[in-house]
Amino acid sequence: MHRQVAGALTSRTTKWIAVVFWLALVAFASPLANKLSTAEDNNQSAWVPDSAESTQAMAQLETFRDSDQAPAVVVYERPSGITAEDTAVATADAKAFGELAHVGDVQGPFQSDDGQALSVLVPISMGEGGWDTLGVVVSEMRDGLDSRDTGLSVHVTGPGGVSADFAKVFDTLDGRLLLVAGSVVILLLLLTYRSPVLWLLPLISVVVALLSAQAVIYLLGKNDIITVNAQGTGILTVLVFGAGTDYALLLVARYREELRRHEDRHEAMAVALHRCGPAIFASATTVVVGMMCLVFADLNSTSGMGPVLAIGITVGMLSMLTLLPALLVIVGRWAFWPLIPAYGSVDHTREGIWARLGAWISRRPRVVWVVTTLVLGTLALGLTSLKAEGLSYAESFTGKPESIVGEEILAKHFDVGVAQPAYVISSADSAGGITAALEDTPGIVNISQPQEKDGLALIDVTLAAAPDSIAAQETVAAIRDAVHAVPGADANVGGDTAVLLDTLNAAESDNRLIIPIVLVVVFFILAVLLRAILAPLLLITTVVLSFGAALGVSALAFEHVFGFAGADPGLPLFVFVFLVALGIDYNIFLMTRVREEALKFGTRRGSLIGLASTGGVITSAGLVLAGTFAALGTMPMVFLAEIGFAVAFGVLLDTIIVRAILVTALNLDIGGLIWWPSGLRKKPDVEASELPEEEQVLVG
Repeated sequence: MHRQVAGALTSRTTKWIAVVFWLALVAFASPLANKLSTAEDNNQSAWVPDSAESTQAMAQLETFRDSDQAPAVVVYERPSGITAEDTAVATADAKAFGELAHVGDVQGPFQSDDGQALSVLVPISMGEGGWDTLGVVVSEMRDGLDSRDTGLSVHVTGPGGVSADFAKVFDTLDGRLLLVAGSVVILLLLLTYRSPVLWLLPLISVVVALLSAQAVIYLLGKNDIITVNAQGTGILTVLVFGAGTDYALLLVARYREELRRHEDRHEAMAVALHRCGPAIFASATTVVVGMMCLVFADLNSTSGMGPVLAIGITVGMLSMLTLLPALLVIVGRWAFWPLIPAYGSVDHTREGIWARLGAWISRRPRVVWVVTTLVLGTLALGLTSLKAEGLSYAESFTGKPESIVGEEILAKHFDVGVAQPAYVISSADSAGGITAALEDTPGIVNISQPQEKDGLALIDVTLAAAPDSIAAQETVAAIRDAVHAVPGADANVGGDTAVLLDTLNAAESDNRLIIPIVLVVVFFILAVLLRAILAPLLLITTVVLSFGAALGVSALAFEHVFGFAGADPGLPLFVFVFLVALGIDYNIFLMTRVREEALKFGTRRGSLIGLASTGGVITSAGLVLAGTFAALGTMPMVFLAEIGFAVAFGVLLDTIIVRAILVTALNLDIGGLIWWPSGLRKKPDVEASELPEEEQVLVG
């Protein structure tokens, strides 16, 4: 940021303009932000790739029936045997369900072969309301069932019941994450600043940024410019709080440093923005570009998340570079009370633990970075135990909601695939050949008679295995091989299992495609920022090593500590994007300061001064970001809890070990060559005796 621009942003006049602008913006944005959930599209078509076979089958299904139907199954159980009164109750319930809005032709009750259970199939048309409609209908069904005591065990399950429980989690996601993330940020800011006032200013700036970003996302989603889903909006809250607070910490730390050097607080802020503004801008740009790489994903849910998170980071950066500086300058030095940075006072933070750590590393830097690399590599071996092959519905929740209890009862008494059959749609002329091919395919317990309409044929296929199991996916894959071999059939296989299979395949493809793209993009950003090639290569290598170690430890924790059955195949991609984009942030904060000092004192001295100057603030930033992502661990969904743990642990690992120890050791061992091919590599180190008195403590 140019010095004059930095000064203009926080002058005695523009500081008030900035505050008024953001106040007006948030007044306009708040009502729109509250409507964000109405712009979400959580239907299957909004998650599955457009090119997937299940998506094409879903479109063809409209010829025969509503493809947006999600059948709920009401299961009744009496271990001593179903009575005539139980059947009468279930029959009355079925009639009542049929009178609810959005419910189609109710089927049942059907009695199990063992005589201990009944089931009622309730098709629910989600329509444009998606999960919201489904949640309302299932809630009405459950309320009716809970209002009486018949001594009969009753649960609403099936695709409709499970999806409603997923929707319930996401409906409360934003509020819970906002509460938890906000509490974490407040606590850490209080511990960092030890001031009863200062923590309010970053928090206000972050909240304003979040509301403004949510309003922008709502407008874009409502007008179908971007795809918005509950997963993306939930992570948005965590990312804006974490990254926004990080930028605030960096700015406030540099501002406090400059207040000791400048009597005029406006001048101090101008210098602070001039010095750390480019680092904040570069860090935010790295995260934004990293998030935007997600648009190349096949999965709609993943590609839609990219713009949502990019918007959040962009607005957060703008708030921290305009609103927060204005608030700090308006409030004045007393905001730091009781530790007010008086003009001319000594900054003791540069004589603390980070200066001593740098001095320790400088004695044997090569040994330090080699040992650290070996330790991280050993931790990465835990990746061999990562089971990112998808989770069943039951395994997706950290607890056991009603739908999962009902699913277990249903599986005990009925064929597990009845409520969620696969289906094959082909040309009507090939219906006989398709049926014959299905009869020769193992894993199928029932094949319906073909329905023919408009030149197409629909055949429902009941699978022997649970629809969300790996065995069912293998059966669907075998069905596809069989029906695709029928000449002229143009067959497509759909259904919930097919959707799950296509989602898993797309996630694996996205991992292979997007991870290299992110690495290349981040390398170019670092090369431009640091005006070097070797330094960006080393920084990216350290972050990738950190990612491997974090995911390796996380895989072991998932299995042996938390007892999770596995992980979603998209987990490695999300953890990678977050850790690389956010991990590079801290290296940018460190290396831009190292480069600034290296221009004056040489690379060795610059590395030690840079570590001592930024160590405290970067560690605080890492704790904040780790704490906000750890908030995801409070959600009752395994996927979110795993992302939260892996990213939180990875950020701490990157902040404390990789950035402070590994990168600093590499800087000291390689020396000026790290800036190759720029001319800075030739800058000689200034002798300790030639340094200003306040810098001599850093190098001994």
